[in-house]
Amino acid sequence: MNPLKQLASQTAVYGMSSVLGRFLNYLLVPLFTYTFAPAEYGVVAEFYAYMGFLAVLLVFGLETGYFRFRSGGERPAPVVFATVLRVLVLANLAFFILAFAFRQPVADLLRHPAHPEYIWWCAAILALDSIGAAAFARLRAENRAGRFAVVKLIEIAINIGLNLFFILGCRAAFDADPQSFLGRLWDPAIGIGYVFIANLAASAIKLLMLAPQFNGGLRGFDRPLFARLIRYSLPMVVIGMAGIVNEMLDRAALKYLLPYDDATNMAQLGIYSACYKLSILMTLFIQAFRYAGEPFFFAYAKRADAGRVYAIVLNWFVIFCVFIFLLVTLFLDVFQYFVGAAYREGLSVVPVLLLANLLLGIYVNLSIWYKLTDRTLMGAWVSLLGAAITVIMLITLIPTWGYAGAAWAHLACYSAMVVVSYVLGRRYYPVPYDLKRVFGYLALGLALFGASRLLVGVVGWQAPLVGGGLLVLFLVLVFFADGRALVRRR
Repeated sequence: MNPLKQLASQTAVYGMSSVLGRFLNYLLVPLFTYTFAPAEYGVVAEFYAYMGFLAVLLVFGLETGYFRFRSGGERPAPVVFATVLRVLVLANLAFFILAFAFRQPVADLLRHPAHPEYIWWCAAILALDSIGAAAFARLRAENRAGRFAVVKLIEIAINIGLNLFFILGCRAAFDADPQSFLGRLWDPAIGIGYVFIANLAASAIKLLMLAPQFNGGLRGFDRPLFARLIRYSLPMVVIGMAGIVNEMLDRAALKYLLPYDDATNMAQLGIYSACYKLSILMTLFIQAFRYAGEPFFFAYAKRADAGRVYAIVLNWFVIFCVFIFLLVTLFLDVFQYFVGAAYREGLSVVPVLLLANLLLGIYVNLSIWYKLTDRTLMGAWVSLLGAAITVIMLITLIPTWGYAGAAWAHLACYSAMVVVSYVLGRRYYPVPYDLKRVFGYLALGLALFGASRLLVGVVGWQAPLVGGGLLVLFLVLVFFADGRALVRRR
């Protein structure tokens, strides 16, 4: 199969589970934001930010290490998998035991002393998901995207179903008759905590569905391979942790950096987090691309035309991302109803966050240089640079700009990482990227966005007509610039 078609088809299948599936999951955001006050929703945003950090730490970068040593052929694939799985099971079991034992002190530290159960619920979710990551990596390596998608979609369906059951069904029954069967299942003291309960149940069922992928996974541990895996993968933890700093530290830090009381800070966190969800189309496309792209880049690296193919991939990746940027920003008047009215004061950060995530996607493409040349430690330094920029910008901007400062910190961080990664890639793994086309599409997207603001805000034209016309114009320009050549190649 044509490599680009193969990558596109794999991205489409993974997209069904991650982009479409997670998009369905994100449809819970209207449920939460129309049901709970911003301060309550801020609790969910805060804990999922913490979980983002721990999720990277508890996988130890072994997903990428698994791809690297499985494709290298130095050890049988089952042995590589067994070595990875055993490490994940033992480490995550120890983590859960510690979290359960110290749940109250941790809850006190995080200023949630009345809810120590949140700590062990989240720890259980993290442990189950980290172990499941090994099974998902095996499915990706074996090109079993279909099963990957099915398991993911079922997990998401369970999570959505349970949230609807608890928040709509049980809560409504409690309000009508607390002594009814469904009413007794709702405890007002738990409240927003039912979000964690639903997630925990979905993660447990997912792990059961992945049981066939664990077959033989606890036999064949290889100590020398383990040492090599750790040396290769631990820098990926640094990269991942730095990436989570860049991606999620804002939501963990807003509670502590905003200059208001705790209740107001949590409300501001809830507003920012809800508006952040409006950039999900970009985020989820990048996630789907990561799932398909990482195995593809490793598998294609030894081909003579690898560099040319990687350059074409980046070009089309940017085209799709600019399209998503325009789709959301040109129709923001429609997308705003995704969140409750109390949250819409934060819509001004959405274009900034979309652009920041677009740059993150470009960085994902550029970062192949350190993965394919085993220079993961150098890649870690690039991520640490981005993390340092993020921390400095958050501390500097949030106290004066509020949550808008967090959005601009994202943009500054990913801009710097793109530049540094491109320069290092030119030295260690040169790829003939067409910078004129890449920057041309970025400039075109920003120009069309600016034109929409002018035509709607100043001239007074109707937003839907302007948005539709500019989006069609973008697609026409893409067709004449790159689409015709793609059709001819087919």
